[in-house]
Amino acid sequence: MTYKSILTVLTSEATANAPLAQSAALATSFEGHAEALCLGVDRTQTGYYYAGANALVLQETMSRAKDDAAKLQNLAEETLKKTGCRYSTDAGIAQIADMGRHVARLSRFSDLVVLGKPYGEGVGVEAEPVVEAALFEGRAPVLVTPEENQLKGKPKTVLVAWNESIEAMTAIRRALPLLITADLVRIVVIDPPQHGPERSDPGGMLAQMLARHGVKCEIDVLSKTLPRVSDLLIRHTTDTNADLIVMGAYGHSRFREAILGGATRNMLEKATVPVLMAH
Repeated sequence: MTYKSILTVLTSEATANAPLAQSAALATSFEGHAEALCLGVDRTQTGYYYAGANALVLQETMSRAKDDAAKLQNLAEETLKKTGCRYSTDAGIAQIADMGRHVARLSRFSDLVVLGKPYGEGVGVEAEPVVEAALFEGRAPVLVTPEENQLKGKPKTVLVAWNESIEAMTAIRRALPLLITADLVRIVVIDPPQHGPERSDPGGMLAQMLARHGVKCEIDVLSKTLPRVSDLLIRHTTDTNADLIVMGAYGHSRFREAILGGATRNMLEKATVPVLMAH
C-alpha cells in the first residue's frame, strides 16, 4: 500500500497553508496526486430559508461563499504549482449542515486526507465537521497537521498508540507507508490489562507484524500518571522527540453519524506534531 490519492479540504485562507504544504510534500514523497477541495462555506442557518428571510440577504451569503471558494482555489493552485507535484483543484459552496456529504464522498476515494487542526485561534466552526466526515463517513485515514510543525519527507520517530482496539489497528494499517519509511517506531502501551491476551508481552504481536514489513520497533510500556491518556502521549512525544503520532479515532453515535470522542478531541487540540487517525 502507498498514498497515491491525497485529498485536502480547504475552507479558509487563514488555515490553508499547512495542509497544502503537507499534501504537496506527501504527494512528492510517494509520487502521488494531491487534490484540493476548496469550499466556500454558506453559514446561513438552514431554517432561515423557510422563515421568510430576505432573498437579497440569502443571495449575498451565497455570493460571498462563491468568492471565498474562488480565492481558496487560486491559493491552492499557486501553492501546489510551486512544489512541482501532480495536483488538481476543485471549488464549490456548501452549507455547514451539508458539508459532510461532500467531504465524505471524496474521502472514500482517497488513500489519505490531510487537514489542518480543527481547533484553535482563527479556526472556523466548520473545521470539526470536516474531520468527522472524513473519518467516520468517508472511512479514510486523516492526517491532522498543525500550522507550526508539518511532516517534511520521511518521519524519523513515530509514536504508535496501542490499546488492542480495532480503531488502533485500523490506524496502524493505514499508516504503514509512513511506518515503513520511519527510522524508528515506538509502540506505546499505557497500563496494559493484567488479564488481557497480551498481558505477558504487551505490544509484542504488533511489533512482530510490523517487523515483517521491515519496520524497526521498540515497545514503551507506560503507567497512566496523568488524568488523560492523550496528555501522556503528548508528553511522551516530546520526551522521545517523535515527529508523528498514529492512533485510532474514537467517536460517539449521533443518530447514524458520529462525533469525535473526548480523548480524540483533546489530542487534536493539544498535539504539536501531525497526528494520523483512522476509525
